[in-house]
Amino acid sequence: MTDVAKTTPARPARRFALNRRGFLSASAALGATAASGAAAQTTEAPAELIVVNARITTLDPARPEATALAARDGVFVAVGSEQDVARFRGAFTTVIDGQGRRLIPGLNDSHTHSIRGGVNYTYEVRWDDVDSLEEGLHRLREQVARTPEGQFVRVVGGFSEHQFKEKRLPTVAELNAIAPNTPVLVHHLYKLTLINDAATRYFGYDQPGHPTYPRGVIEKEDGVPTGRLLAAPSGLLMYRTLVEAPKLSIQDQINSSIQYMDELNALGLTSVSDAGGGGMEFPDADAYAVTHWLHERGLMTVRTGYHTFPQIKGQEFDDYDRWTQAWRPQQGDDMLKLVGGGENLSWASYDYEIFGEPVPDIDPDAEEIQHRIMTLLGEREWPFRQHITYGQTADRLLNVYKDVARGAGLTPGWFIDHVETFTPAHLERIAELGGGINLQNRLQFQAEDFVAQHGENALRQTPNFRAILDLGVPVGLGTDATRVASYNPWFALQWLSTGLSRGGMRMYGDDNLLDREEALRLMTVGSAWFTGDAGRKGAITTGQMADFAILDRDYFAVTDAEIAKITSVLTSVGGTVVHAKEPFAMHDLRHVPPISPDWSPLHHDSEMGRG
Repeated sequence: MTDVAKTTPARPARRFALNRRGFLSASAALGATAASGAAAQTTEAPAELIVVNARITTLDPARPEATALAARDGVFVAVGSEQDVARFRGAFTTVIDGQGRRLIPGLNDSHTHSIRGGVNYTYEVRWDDVDSLEEGLHRLREQVARTPEGQFVRVVGGFSEHQFKEKRLPTVAELNAIAPNTPVLVHHLYKLTLINDAATRYFGYDQPGHPTYPRGVIEKEDGVPTGRLLAAPSGLLMYRTLVEAPKLSIQDQINSSIQYMDELNALGLTSVSDAGGGGMEFPDADAYAVTHWLHERGLMTVRTGYHTFPQIKGQEFDDYDRWTQAWRPQQGDDMLKLVGGGENLSWASYDYEIFGEPVPDIDPDAEEIQHRIMTLLGEREWPFRQHITYGQTADRLLNVYKDVARGAGLTPGWFIDHVETFTPAHLERIAELGGGINLQNRLQFQAEDFVAQHGENALRQTPNFRAILDLGVPVGLGTDATRVASYNPWFALQWLSTGLSRGGMRMYGDDNLLDREEALRLMTVGSAWFTGDAGRKGAITTGQMADFAILDRDYFAVTDAEIAKITSVLTSVGGTVVHAKEPFAMHDLRHVPPISPDWSPLHHDSEMGRG
């Protein structure tokens, strides 16, 4: 057995539900634990949590499978058989019978926008899980009836029209019929946003002199808005429209963030890497303030490493100059910390991923602007991440990387997100420069569009998973949720291991698929590197953070289609149970507040959005 880490990782504060039902459940659990452990003679400091009788996938090459584990002070102190953990039983140890279920390391989404997604979660209708437009419109119709005056009904990403049996998006006429007076907004990727007439009036897009945004189109016919907002190809129009829509109160944003973390825990997620995003002024945006407020009070249940994201074109260098003087990488703790810059380094270099459209050109002066910013980050020893979608963009920007590496240097821990159409030559240049590659399942939502624009043969190696893994560089797996893709991590695992698009298309041949364990490794062990946590979390082995999930069905045994339906029946962060449902509900001693506001869509479908 290896030595257990001397330092204690940060973890959620233990909170108890002060109600009779919670008290009785806790008392029953404690009584059963004390009885089961009374006869055991412990020779070690007792563990806080032990799991036995589970089928544990450890992702530790030295011991790939186990049936029991013990956690103390936030880390695993024993992994093996029930006999191996027995000496860690004490009178106050919680002992959980895993009932022969599959137990995996906690999932880690290495590219998401959870800080922003959290403050909006209880506000939004989700279509991630619906298989028909009819059902999606039904959800909107029901929410219109509940929504008070002055508020919107909104669907903000996470779905594809190809997942609907109708194979289309709603029309503006359909939105008007559902809601003649209530503003409705349906945001689809960063390609298209649909707004009904009431929303058009709210934003003033029907008035002379309304705001316009570069490289975006407010579609009109004979001078009258159609309700279609188009990226051409910039998504700035979508960003600004969403920013101008009503927001929840700060108290409701706090509640929403708690509910969202609980939802992520329910899917087996214990960590995320947040990539910033539009409408997220660092560090002053409401979403950051809410997240830090929760962290200060020990209410975080998802470990969050975040990157900064400049908001205004032309101000990026000044933003990074200010941030790198006031903040330092890894500032914070294991529950919330700053990692570095990006995913936006400069708007001049940003290539939106509208795969049904021609490849966009980045700005003519992108290299000059980016060189200056990357030099600053190198001099200040800040790692960074960068959104790059297309090989054509990489052709230009990787020359900047090489030049800065020779000068100020690239701070270890830098990486590139997305890389969908990168060639092996592009990937090799990243490896030569010492970077990581971070994959997301964005293309799973747009495969049919990609084929229409670029052809089926091009899709087969987009991205080129095998070439990436063969490089031996750090590789992680994320979702790019919540606007571009679903926050459900099992869609991403399904994508890598089966090649299924959300519309049911087989995207890849067997030569460009990973097996299920390889895919899982990328979203656990692999993703840990992207927040500076390699070797500290991602595997179930002594000394690593005690983050794990017991699944409702066996990931390694279910059909391809069922992967997306997997949830967690018990999730632990640092040895603290942060989510549990039957038959393990008695072990979740936290108190998650009731959902607010009282008109939230989640009141009527608390599992909306799951596969």
